[in-house]
Amino acid sequence: MHLGLVVTTLGRIDPLRSLLDSLTGQLEGGDHVVLVAQGRQEEVRALVEEFASRGVPVTTTESARGASLGRNTGVAALPTGDLVVNFPNDTSVFPPGMLARIRAGVDAPGFLAGGFASWDERGPKTQMPPAGTTLDRWNVWSVIEMGILLRRSIFEEVGGFDESIGPGSSTPWQVAEGTDLLLRIIHRRPEVAERFTWFPADVHVEGISTAFGLTSTERRRKMRAYGRGTGHAMVTHRYPLWWRAAFTLAGLFYGVRNPKPITLADGWPMFLGRFEGAIGRTLGQRRMVSATR
Repeated sequence: MHLGLVVTTLGRIDPLRSLLDSLTGQLEGGDHVVLVAQGRQEEVRALVEEFASRGVPVTTTESARGASLGRNTGVAALPTGDLVVNFPNDTSVFPPGMLARIRAGVDAPGFLAGGFASWDERGPKTQMPPAGTTLDRWNVWSVIEMGILLRRSIFEEVGGFDESIGPGSSTPWQVAEGTDLLLRIIHRRPEVAERFTWFPADVHVEGISTAFGLTSTERRRKMRAYGRGTGHAMVTHRYPLWWRAAFTLAGLFYGVRNPKPITLADGWPMFLGRFEGAIGRTLGQRRMVSATR
């Protein structure tokens, strides 16, 4: 199986260069990278031309804002064929030799979908369940977009990402688009859940934490937007009421459970966002998007 890496970007040129540098020498014939430019398009095109001239199989396309829209646009722009698609951030980096380990997993007979870890400057963001574990509504939260591996045919069968949710979308629900995608897949194709490939814990992509480089105001807006998205996903996919209530209240302790730069004061916007997601409406906040730069 060949790999199709789709990267949506607002035009963060230096991180994109680091990503493409990390992929140089790891991609094989038939693999392809698509950068979906939602800002600084000319600079993204120039970067793509530079790396393409060095033999990196990368192209670019454009879309309006929204991570989910960008990813769907990028998958449509991949070369024909049933590749295994993955969705790195524009701040992601693949350590040396990592694509070879990922490729070994997707080359296994009957591969349909899988998940691997995403690390930031503090270490793993989530813990992967043991190999052989069935993907379900409880452990699906272990897989975030950068770690999703999915056959393109299955991605297209379910209609790709829901473009009304996720970072940069036109709604308040600014996260959980990957979780929503996987939950829709296992509802439509239960065999994917049974055959889901959990990669070893040391197979990972590197990146930055959610709050990295943000001011306190930006960080708390993002926490609230992310809280809304997760709360909304739990309502949409009919998680038990007691679970939703406990999850919402746990938002108050977000600042206790997470290291700096997260602080105790970040618990309130996380709780408020989860509450807004649970009730399906926002409470007075004008700016809905999770990030603008």
